[in-house]
Amino acid sequence: MLYRISRSSLFYICLIFFLLFSLSFTYYIYSIPDNINIFENETRSFHVNFPFMLSFSTEDEILAYTNSNKTIRHSYNISPLKQGNSKLELTLFGKIPIKKIDVSVVPDCQVIPGGHSIGVKMNIKGVLVVGMEEIENSMGEYINPSLESGLQIGDVILAINGTDVNDSSHVQSLINDSSNEVKIKIKRKDNIFNFNVKPVLSKLDNAYRIGLWVRDKTAGVGTLTYYNTLDKTFGALGHAITDVDTGILYNVQDGEILNSKVLSVQQGKSGYPGEIKGIFYEADKPIGALRFNTEFGIFGEIYNNIRNPMFQTSIPIGYQNDIRKGKAYILTTLEDNKIDRYEVYIEKINYQTKPDTKSMIIRVTDERLLKKSGGIVQGMSGSPIIQNGKLIGAVTHVFVNDPSKGYAIFIEWMLRINESENQNQIVNNLNIAN
Repeated sequence: MLYRISRSSLFYICLIFFLLFSLSFTYYIYSIPDNINIFENETRSFHVNFPFMLSFSTEDEILAYTNSNKTIRHSYNISPLKQGNSKLELTLFGKIPIKKIDVSVVPDCQVIPGGHSIGVKMNIKGVLVVGMEEIENSMGEYINPSLESGLQIGDVILAINGTDVNDSSHVQSLINDSSNEVKIKIKRKDNIFNFNVKPVLSKLDNAYRIGLWVRDKTAGVGTLTYYNTLDKTFGALGHAITDVDTGILYNVQDGEILNSKVLSVQQGKSGYPGEIKGIFYEADKPIGALRFNTEFGIFGEIYNNIRNPMFQTSIPIGYQNDIRKGKAYILTTLEDNKIDRYEVYIEKINYQTKPDTKSMIIRVTDERLLKKSGGIVQGMSGSPIIQNGKLIGAVTHVFVNDPSKGYAIFIEWMLRINESENQNQIVNNLNIAN
């Protein structure tokens, strides 16, 4: 028996097939990154499925390529000729332009992975306003001179009456030395402001006060991500150190990283992130100098080479176009002051054109780690992620409602930010010298 298909049914069938084709077409294009980095001494293979093809410029001085065309799949071997930037073009049937791909040929970069538990001590540039309170004067009146003058929680006090402030006790000394109006220079986000504040003589202790609570230093425990034996630089944490009360990112005056010993690990549970609790030791033998605190990690210089028993020599980094969904492992320290490796699974890769701390989603699959900590816990931030012999990123955040999962940052962002901060420091030093 033959069944006749109506025109309307045929239309809907064709529409469904068209939508499915469009979705798969769009997903395939999205899965190809906008930017590709290739080391100057490597050859990279790319495979493109029919009906797509890659188009190259015949006058390209940066890249050389060979291709092997098959019925369903086209294979391309791309070899750099020199450092620089070039472009590829994804086309449909070799004729219709679909997407441009930026290709950068970069110097070979190798570092030694971390995984060490480190202590971080930081002195803040200026002092951070973390709270305000009213002051009772001799007449029983309650006044907050700072609030009335326009100061806010989160402001960073840089100077008082033209004198740069060193710490919280210095602020109190400068205020107490003046019963007259004081001029306070502050930094609010990226702007500089000046406020005139009239101190109040406190009835409580007969000292002049302006109604502020301030903080000038911080300390904590984290994980070293990498160190470079050539230029002695390091990166750690993969995210910023911020004030616990205000969320403000601390500006570094100076600081150091130290050896840290893990005392205990509080397991993470849904809704309750766990925590590594540790103590600093050998405080008289710091590991390195802390230079920069950024949204994407902390950076500085190592005093002496650090030993990682798992890696006697440096390994290459992997750019985001090198990363694949699937198995990888992290290095971290949980007990016996020993770095260990734990298996994870990369579930999602967010291809990015600018730095972000949420580049990947990873899931802990190693039963040992799940048993010890429940997954990712506070203090593991900065734990390096390695896949196919390359350092590809670092753990940054835990999912509060599922501690077996977390976010990770691409290692290329940490390296780029470190280089950028160093260049800015050089420029600032030159400006000061001039």
